[in-house]
Amino acid sequence: MAWVIDTFFALFAFTLIILMVPGFAMLEAGLVRTKNVTTVLTVNTMIYIVASLVFFFWGYVLAFGGWNGSSMSMYAAFLFQMAFVGKTVNIMSGGVSERTKIIPLAIFTIFMAGLIYPLVVNFTWGADMLKGSFLDISSMHDLAGSTVIHSTGAWALLAAILIIGPRKGRYIKDKIKVIPASNIPLVALGAFLLWIGWFGFNGGSVGSISTKEAANTVAMVVMNTNNAGLIGGLVVMILGYIQYKKFDITMILNGALGGLVAITAGADVVSPVSALIIGAVGGALVYFAVPFFDKLKLDDPVGALSVHLVNGIWGTIGTGIFASGVSLMAQIKGVVVVGIFAFVASYIILFIINKIVPFRADEENEIEGLDVSECGIESYPEFKRAI
Repeated sequence: MAWVIDTFFALFAFTLIILMVPGFAMLEAGLVRTKNVTTVLTVNTMIYIVASLVFFFWGYVLAFGGWNGSSMSMYAAFLFQMAFVGKTVNIMSGGVSERTKIIPLAIFTIFMAGLIYPLVVNFTWGADMLKGSFLDISSMHDLAGSTVIHSTGAWALLAAILIIGPRKGRYIKDKIKVIPASNIPLVALGAFLLWIGWFGFNGGSVGSISTKEAANTVAMVVMNTNNAGLIGGLVVMILGYIQYKKFDITMILNGALGGLVAITAGADVVSPVSALIIGAVGGALVYFAVPFFDKLKLDDPVGALSVHLVNGIWGTIGTGIFASGVSLMAQIKGVVVVGIFAFVASYIILFIINKIVPFRADEENEIEGLDVSECGIESYPEFKRAI
């Protein structure tokens, strides 16, 4: 009976996580300009298709050393893990929106889903290739991937931004041109789909719900996850009103997402109060990181560096601070090892791909909008395009 219950639980969690696919798509579609919406939607669809198939053909075995069905159906175990893989590329693709072509992104998706991400998983959750070496980070506690997923994808994004550069006209000398979101309702829809998906993301990572103790842990994880998102959004709401006397819904939602990323590492081992602290700090970090990255001229249309990189690091370290029995040094070591590997590997692969099939769209196509040149379909053909 436990085998059946845990199999169903994994399939249910998988379904919730897949809601994050339209979540990323809607969030990004709302944050970019109307002339690039179809391209963003196509990229998100491509990532789900390509990353999932690559993980099926060889990525899963590289990550975990083989198929395992001891505690649940091996197919359910695979599907749950497969649901994660595309998120690393979603984080990266959203941050280079509005100037990046689809084909090179598809090529990088193969490498992320088939090499970079599976190796990071192997180092931490899987077969432990680094086990016993001085780089062994298997003792890092990362429940659902503050570092393994969110930071890995964001380190790849940082490498991509350094190679591809900012959108045309975004930074003129010391001035930052504000490019407003095109569709706020889509931003809100996408953020809340991501939020709902996070309950499967973190709750499902407990791995079992078939005993009283496991069910209680799952419930606590989901509560901690939700509370971290709530407090993250609230902190940004308060900070924004204090500074500008305005409520910026895009920043509030990113603050909530920052709280969700931060609690992803330790939702199963920190107290409800600690979860609130971790989420609150996560929201504050997003609020201050967004302008910080702009000052560095790192153009990130969706705020992915602030949400996923900064809070992936904070959440992993925060777990070491607040959770009993978790080594802070092990957490820091895990952040450093994964960060160096993910950034260097991504930079090398992105650099080589860019030399063969350039990521950057032509200037004329970037100005006109990538929907015309990349897809031939405009999402809002009756609207006048913004430059």
